[in-house]
Amino acid sequence: MLLPMLKTHFHGNGFLLAVLFIPLCFPFSMADSSDPLKLTFNGPAKHWTDAIPIGNGRLGAMVWGGVDTEILQLNEDTLWTGIPADYTNSDAPVALREVRKLVDDGKYAEATEAAVKLSGKPSDVYQLLGDIKLEFDDSHQSYISETYRRELDLNTATARVKYSVGDVEFTREHFASSPDQAIITKISASKPGSLSFIVSMDSKLHHSSHVNDGQNLIMLQGSCRGVRIPPKMDLDEHPKGIQYSAVLSLQVSDGSGVIHDLNEKKLKVNGSDWAILHLVASSSFQGPFTDPSLSGKDPSSESLATMKKIKNMSYQDLYTRHLNDYQSLFHRVSLHLSKSSKNGSSSTSSGGKEVRVASTAARVKSFKIDEDPSMVELLFQYSRYLLISCSRPGTQVANLQGIWNKNIEPAWDGAPHLNINLQMNYWPALPCNLRECQEPLFDFTSFLSVNGRKTAKVNYEASGWVAHQVSDIWAKSSPDRGQAVWALWPMGGAWLCTHLWEHYTYTMDKNFLKNKAYPLMEGCTSFLLDWLIEGKDGYLETNPSTSPEHMFIAPDGKPASVSYSTTMDIAIIKEVFSSIVSAAEILGKSKDAIINKVRMAQSRLLPYKIARDGSLMEWALDFEDREVHHRHVSHLFGLYPGHTITVEKTPNVSKAADNTLHKRGEEGPGWSTAWKIALWARLQNSEHAYRMVKHLFDLVDPDHESDYEGGLYSNLFTAHPPFQIDANFGFSAAIAEMLVQSTMNDLYLLPALPRDVWPYGCVKGLKARGGLTVNICWTGGDLNEVGVWTSEQISVTTLHYRGTKVAANLTSGKVYTFNKLLKCVGTYSLPK
Repeated sequence: MLLPMLKTHFHGNGFLLAVLFIPLCFPFSMADSSDPLKLTFNGPAKHWTDAIPIGNGRLGAMVWGGVDTEILQLNEDTLWTGIPADYTNSDAPVALREVRKLVDDGKYAEATEAAVKLSGKPSDVYQLLGDIKLEFDDSHQSYISETYRRELDLNTATARVKYSVGDVEFTREHFASSPDQAIITKISASKPGSLSFIVSMDSKLHHSSHVNDGQNLIMLQGSCRGVRIPPKMDLDEHPKGIQYSAVLSLQVSDGSGVIHDLNEKKLKVNGSDWAILHLVASSSFQGPFTDPSLSGKDPSSESLATMKKIKNMSYQDLYTRHLNDYQSLFHRVSLHLSKSSKNGSSSTSSGGKEVRVASTAARVKSFKIDEDPSMVELLFQYSRYLLISCSRPGTQVANLQGIWNKNIEPAWDGAPHLNINLQMNYWPALPCNLRECQEPLFDFTSFLSVNGRKTAKVNYEASGWVAHQVSDIWAKSSPDRGQAVWALWPMGGAWLCTHLWEHYTYTMDKNFLKNKAYPLMEGCTSFLLDWLIEGKDGYLETNPSTSPEHMFIAPDGKPASVSYSTTMDIAIIKEVFSSIVSAAEILGKSKDAIINKVRMAQSRLLPYKIARDGSLMEWALDFEDREVHHRHVSHLFGLYPGHTITVEKTPNVSKAADNTLHKRGEEGPGWSTAWKIALWARLQNSEHAYRMVKHLFDLVDPDHESDYEGGLYSNLFTAHPPFQIDANFGFSAAIAEMLVQSTMNDLYLLPALPRDVWPYGCVKGLKARGGLTVNICWTGGDLNEVGVWTSEQISVTTLHYRGTKVAANLTSGKVYTFNKLLKCVGTYSLPK
């Protein structure tokens, strides 16, 4: 049986965050079930992807852990090139008619070429903030390498570096505080008066820095480019972009440490016991519709005001506030899997002698041999850590790299890509119990709808709002520049709208549905109804239409990307239409004119089609793939994250989806691997889901990253390559999908559990649709017990396990415990 609650966390609004249970008959203790949730390194970072990421949602840092020279590379999520722009193209309607005529005539290659006229301008570019540089005295060059340890503790969101120089142990702790909007560093020495170093700040952006007289502060001030231009061009010739300021304060131990000003640029510490650094930053960004030069925001004044609030707080108070905030989110979910590794990577002693812990990189490298389940636990929880660290209420949406970036010109501009990557960033938010972290996505969607309404009206002469394949901080809603194969994809906003409905299905938050979700869904639906046009055989079709980034061979033998009614287009539209009809029923809007139009349109959407080779057709016609093993699996959207393909209700289409995954193969970037794990899980194929899990554990060499497809860097960042954060998030969502699946009325237990490799385990705090929270324990590959509770007053849920299904009547305030036969064996009251 599951014991009553041992520990409970509540959010300020009364929302239950987590309830922890300990099963009596679980075969190993929780303390011993896995290695500590730490990323470990046995040396300083040599590459950026060896560094440790910390963040508070808005501010981020990469901790390199150098000994004689330490670098904290900094980011602030509002630092982008550009200013608000016009995302319309008055020439587009003429081009649209031309492209549609070519498609109707079956001239797909010509339509693909003509569709370039519908392309827009590129997105703006995510920037960086700068660096904190710490230079220690020459004695640190002779540190004892065997004493060096660098780690990221996921339980506390703290990066630590330790090493010894002679008989002195030096320790650095770094954390990013959300409550106090600061990055905090403490440096200490085990021997009094042993700490001496120089600190300075620098940036690759246009900037200046200086020391504030008598205040032990360094100020960094600068600007981003006002337009997307090569960095060598003269800034004075272009609009003024986002201005920024960062302030670094320095404190040392009383009575021993002395601070000196070096050339009004650096601060020097001599003979201190410890030192504490506070870093705060601000920008002139005031939303996507305000020119930053007119925002009225003074980044320096804002940064100094933030610093004033925290400067006199003790380190312990700052750290306690950080822990209370972070752990209220992180500790909602735990995952424990049985260990099968052949070497105890977490051992710290042997016969009383200290043994170095195996580095995380070494554990990744050995995973294909030892298949250590604790590495799955670590990567799962690292995903949750990263989402907490880069997406909080009020921050910008997590971009292609979260918030972490070292380049003026990052890969793919660091911009949110709406044809899989941005959505995958938020896949774990709901099932992995981090609902608040999704708020920036909804704010971003609202901003997109404003610009997207103009784009829809001018470009397509349509009502409602639209967004395409790529966007940026200015809520760019128009097509990207370049070829139609990637740029012409007006389904980005529609896909985002499915997240709005999913948020309701998990939280049952009717106010959210009414005030936030429904207006956005309604505007999107209005566009989709106008975008659908009369097609062949009485069907409504989308024209032009592409399957993201993939091409086909047209009947005339020419490569093309533009046709009509791609499977992904229609699958997304089906999802949006189904969602808004359900939402309208809940909100009493079922008789609204737009809902009547949706109902009439639903029956006229193309059904799924099966190709000659038994796979699911990607296009409306059975074209030949240009790349059989293409990285995107867009036509499987209806299987995951959508709901129009299911093993139970559409077995023939599910079989075609299975064939499609076999046809596509296992290779691909990290995000493709993560998506395939989730797809195999939805097909309840545990063997192939786990094969893809194993596939991701491939240690990428940053010096030769072009030799890899997917994989993990030594700091567990996922690789395209280069680094993209989407697969980190997709991984945890996919693992959750292997363990729990749900509809508004059904709960599927362990649907894709790889019983041979994870025969014993326990997961606690996962969320399911219908307002449910779920704890599951299993032994010997079979369900042992499950605990379920609901946020609703009364909930009727059907539990499913291995062909057995039982209807359960649940009421709020109670935890219901079921055994492996799905018989209720006990209830416990939740605390008031």
